[in-house]
Amino acid sequence: MALVNKTNPSLQIHKFDYVNHPYERVRDALKHDAPAVFQAATKAAADRVRSLASELRVDVGGIGVSADVKITVTKVEEKTLDGLSTPAACLFLEWEAASMPRLFPLMRAEFSVYPLTPTETQLDFLGVYEPPFGPVGKAMNAIIAHRIAEASVQRFVADVAAHLRATLSTPAHSSRA
Repeated sequence: MALVNKTNPSLQIHKFDYVNHPYERVRDALKHDAPAVFQAATKAAADRVRSLASELRVDVGGIGVSADVKITVTKVEEKTLDGLSTPAACLFLEWEAASMPRLFPLMRAEFSVYPLTPTETQLDFLGVYEPPFGPVGKAMNAIIAHRIAEASVQRFVADVAAHLRATLSTPAHSSRA
């Protein structure tokens, strides 16, 4: 994958989760409108659903940290995994803080979706982020920023998986196979 950071692996994050629905349903939900899925999955309050940003939340040492982020899907492609016949949908993402983006890391990621079984799908996030503030940001990354980035990605993937589990189980989605 092009996102692997060989020069500084501490800036790379890999997280995954599972959705107990067939690959085709999960893939179609994300291909139809991935930004809306990400937004709905990460927004805490219903009155913020109309916002163009998503909110990432994480607890660090008992302190809640959240930031509105703008998630952009830059490319979607379907391929087979490692030359096997297993299909995969890959969404290439970028996210940055919705306000004052230069104060927060920029994340570039590949969000892959592929079947594990006929009824279970894996969500796989592999991302690389750029800490802000140059050398000072890299020092902060070593102290705490990586833990915050890792926790926010874990929360994002878990929120998307939970949202897909719930929404794909509704009767409106169940009737469309």
